[in-house]
Amino acid sequence: MGYRSCFELINAQDKLEATGKAKITPAFNLPSKFVLHTVGPIIYENVNETDRTLLADGYRSCLELAKINDLNSVAFCCISAGEFRFPNQLAAEIAVETVRAFLDKNPKMKVVFNVFKEVDWAIYEKLLAR
Repeated sequence: MGYRSCFELINAQDKLEATGKAKITPAFNLPSKFVLHTVGPIIYENVNETDRTLLADGYRSCLELAKINDLNSVAFCCISAGEFRFPNQLAAEIAVETVRAFLDKNPKMKVVFNVFKEVDWAIYEKLLAR
């Protein structure tokens, strides 16, 4: 059911979702009400300023969608790290900086960084301790 809805959402657009933008869909069988979808930048060689901006835009777009839809919490994976080859440390720094800036203006929102790898756990633990 969820896969079909996502497929229909993609087909309803003229093109694939732009990098740094976000969409919201029902969560179907997941333990949440909604899923926020964003496309992060793919790193082919070196990270440039556009890549940094697009990654931050993806986080911001999700947070703004959450706010518009009266959601009080969001969980993020490590966007663009892994298969999209954004360096883990730099991706985490951008994520934490972007989320903190949003939370300064929206302190009631709860944000969770959901990591799968030990290396990411260590990075986020240090960044969030500051």
